[in-house]
Amino acid sequence: MTFVVTEQCIKCKFTDCVDVCPVDCFHEGPNFLVINPDGCIDCALCIPECPVDAIYEESDLPDEFQEYIKINADLSARWPEILATQDPLEDAEDWADKPDKRGALILESEAV
Repeated sequence: MTFVVTEQCIKCKFTDCVDVCPVDCFHEGPNFLVINPDGCIDCALCIPECPVDAIYEESDLPDEFQEYIKINADLSARWPEILATQDPLEDAEDWADKPDKRGALILESEAV
């Protein structure tokens, strides 16, 4: 199994999880983080660090977030690794508790 970042991260991009990952498996997009399933060692250190509860073990993933397994795998192959914490997005607090953020996911950017 691996861990999966889900839509709660969209438009927030808190990076507390990045600092605790012993294998640097997080990748950064314009407004979302993903986990590389091939690099994840299932340590679960990232789960309690996420302030918006966006990270799940794949086997515990709610049905409504199943598409994020593929999203994490696909985007981690395209996006660069993130190796250190950064400030969250400017309006992260405003977006932290909003539901149904999938439509706000930005897949590409000229600069990440």
